[in-house]
Amino acid sequence: MPAPTVHLSVPEDDLFGSHNLPYGVYSLPGQGPRVGTRFGDHVIDLGALLHDDTFARPSLNEFMAQGHERWVEIRAAIRSALAAEVPQEAVHPLADVTLHLPFEVADYVDFYASEHHAANLGRLFRPDAPQPLMPNWKHLPVGYHGRSASVVVSGTDIVRPFGQRKAPSDPAPVFGPSVRLDIEAELGFVVGTGNPLGRPIDVERAEEHIFGVVLFNDWSARDIQAWEYVPLGPNLGKSFASTVSPWVVPLLALREAKIATPRQDPPVLPYLALEEPWGLDIDLEVEWNGQVVTRPPYAAMYWSPAQMLAHLTVNGAPTRTGDLFASGTISGPDKEQRGAFIELTWGGTEPVTVGGVPRTFLEDGDEVVLRASAPGPGRTRLGFGEARGRILPARDVKES
Repeated sequence: MPAPTVHLSVPEDDLFGSHNLPYGVYSLPGQGPRVGTRFGDHVIDLGALLHDDTFARPSLNEFMAQGHERWVEIRAAIRSALAAEVPQEAVHPLADVTLHLPFEVADYVDFYASEHHAANLGRLFRPDAPQPLMPNWKHLPVGYHGRSASVVVSGTDIVRPFGQRKAPSDPAPVFGPSVRLDIEAELGFVVGTGNPLGRPIDVERAEEHIFGVVLFNDWSARDIQAWEYVPLGPNLGKSFASTVSPWVVPLLALREAKIATPRQDPPVLPYLALEEPWGLDIDLEVEWNGQVVTRPPYAAMYWSPAQMLAHLTVNGAPTRTGDLFASGTISGPDKEQRGAFIELTWGGTEPVTVGGVPRTFLEDGDEVVLRASAPGPGRTRLGFGEARGRILPARDVKES
């Protein structure tokens, strides 16, 4: 007797139709995690759909390591299979599953690719400087190496971090919970196949290495960061947690979202020069306690994903399957497009009203949700899901 099948129909305007098909890892009660895709409001088990044990795994890493040609082949196979009758055992309502971190994060680097964000912070932190940008900013994608172990999936609570802080007026540093806890609305780019030590990735071939895109919230303790970052940059003010969405949107699904980057002046050095410079037309929104407070546009980003990856490896540094590099805060030219609360409230001097109350930085119990969408074929759009996190009170180090 043949196994039962179902026919799945998803409206053309659904953010998770056949033009999207993001990858994720899910589980059912009493069962281990497996790889799936989202189709409408269903999670489709790819192992059962394609009869391929590569997807009977708790992460995407094995599949990603198979390379670009395999990604193209599998995407076509999924679309073909979903157009026909689907094995009933492969179909699960989204509401019935638990979503997990979709890939094992190997290394993590965060960039600083928005000119609007970098200029705003320059004006805030260096008000007397002749220019808001540092001299190197338009010559290279500035970045820092973060902690991969603290990258967590959407829905994970974030404990307020402890650390040292010192305001300019304080005679000495103090130790305690951060009082200027912030977010950074970003995109993260997942490396599917890396490069060996000593062999950089050419900027024109970066797309062959970038598997897909996730939403990324780089939680930031601004008071800890401000005291520690000179001269070596962010450390404890960033390393306590970063939240990613559970769905990895394939770069292959974002062809209609590709656009030219803003004009780069002065001209970049040859290793960063693309024949046809490309960015992505992705619209984000940031929800604070249920209220949308800003809508950052990724289209405004100065440095492209390909340039970031090329710069990351130009010195011969290797990358690996599961490496993650993030864009840095996404901000546009307008106030309502700023992707961090330190910008949105201008360092806390211009509160925004959230739920009828003036607010600056995050308080215990606050919940922040990032969402995004991008153009697909025709008049469709595709979704990225969400990156959600709630702030829990600090735990004293003696309690740990």
